[in-house]
Amino acid sequence: MAAFGTVFMPEMAISWFDGSGWSPSEMVSSNSLQLHPGAHVLHYSSTCFEGLKAFRHADGSINIFRMDQNLERFAQSSRLLSLPAINKDATQKMILDAVARFADDVPEPPGSMYIRPTHIGTEPAIGKAAAPTRTSCQYILLSPVGDYFSGGDTTLRLLLEENGMRCAAHMGMIKSGGNYASALRPIMQAKQDLNADQVLFCPNGDVQETGAANFLLIDGDEIITKALDESFLHGVTRDSILTIARDMGMKVSERHLSVDELLERAAKPGCEAALSGTAAVLTSVGTLLHKGNEYKVGNGGVGTTTLKLRQALNDIQWGKAEDTHGWLTRV
Repeated sequence: MAAFGTVFMPEMAISWFDGSGWSPSEMVSSNSLQLHPGAHVLHYSSTCFEGLKAFRHADGSINIFRMDQNLERFAQSSRLLSLPAINKDATQKMILDAVARFADDVPEPPGSMYIRPTHIGTEPAIGKAAAPTRTSCQYILLSPVGDYFSGGDTTLRLLLEENGMRCAAHMGMIKSGGNYASALRPIMQAKQDLNADQVLFCPNGDVQETGAANFLLIDGDEIITKALDESFLHGVTRDSILTIARDMGMKVSERHLSVDELLERAAKPGCEAALSGTAAVLTSVGTLLHKGNEYKVGNGGVGTTTLKLRQALNDIQWGKAEDTHGWLTRV
């Protein structure tokens, strides 16, 4: 497979908001989007998106994972960015119609069809730096993806950054392109200077998230992660992993986690850390970088509990385990 997210289906579902209502959805060429150069999104970043997946089961059916949660967050992001309100039912139909059209292209496990709903402000009004767009557009891109770990499981190196944040605190729970852009420079600097894979933002010692994933610390039978607030993204994968952990009898602690506590716990031989997100589900963290020093997380290798949790979630997604929480929507 090509690099994750670089291959797209030839058509996408699209709908336009004209200031009073949404147009009927239609399927158009995926490279046919036209915008005025003065479009609000191009100047004032009025954009949000989602990432979810459709999976092929052994019986041939196509099932989308936790679409309801992604729709809720999509609507929330649109509202918090002062974009026109989406119609969640209409957006859901756009997703279902697009996936159904390209059902034959959904890869077999461990591959999947990545789904990217996107909402952008389209009003040509460069004088609206302090005002929302009146018009907008939403579209659904589809991208078939392969096994994220086709090259084998590896561990990540994270730089603990105490002097910066991924994004503005009040923007954290919005899935917006600007938040990713604001984290890009420190990530690239950490890669260049320290061979780090990601930056774990810990403003004033408060362990939050990386540039593109939530952070989980696994100490024995306990998972520790930051309690939900508006400063960081409320990951659907994060919620799914925590739910599965509770089902397995693990203790889930959503609370403040300091850098000092993180480093202290990471020194234990059996400790694990992981990043959660739609693309990889869970990826082990092997090394933490802090103030010029390197600290192994546990034995520095791929965590056994991390693998167990990831496999449990994959089994539900692929139809190999019972969907007891009603997370799958059949196309």
